[in-house]
Amino acid sequence: MVYKFLLLSDEVDNFKREIQISSQATFFDLHNEILKSTGYEEKQMYSFFICGNDWSKHTEVTLIEMDTSSEEDSYIMDRTLLEDLLEEEHQKLLYVFDPLTERVFFIELREIITGKDLKKPVCSKSVGEPPKQFIDFDIVSNDISTDLGENFYGDDEFDEEDLAGLDEDTFENRLTDERF
Repeated sequence: MVYKFLLLSDEVDNFKREIQISSQATFFDLHNEILKSTGYEEKQMYSFFICGNDWSKHTEVTLIEMDTSSEEDSYIMDRTLLEDLLEEEHQKLLYVFDPLTERVFFIELREIITGKDLKKPVCSKSVGEPPKQFIDFDIVSNDISTDLGENFYGDDEFDEEDLAGLDEDTFENRLTDERF
């Protein structure tokens, strides 16, 4: 069987990749084809998440073994076949390509083609440029405004004199007063 996956990004509207791969290939094989089709670096931490229909994360498939003491099953990309975790069309996956900022590709198993097999995965459709693999925090920090405005902390009618004359006991009593 051949699995046909569609990859999308919520960062770049015109980015699409369609990857066809054998159902008996590993998640590592799919991972390598994604890297090849995007030009991303190999020496990073990556992972897949098998998701529910609402994109909620269920099962993680990691690049390397992360936690052997967990009671949950541990899935490693090069030891886990696609067909072990993917059974039906329209299953959803997330591919985490930047774990520091949790940036992902949204993947859907678009089609299962029976009676056909592929020796190697292939990117059968490539549209648009992928998002940059890493965010430049220097550029981002320059774009963030630190001017929070005078009303940021709440009531714009706050008067510092309201606190004048309050001793520690009065302050403690106000904290425990049920009205607050």
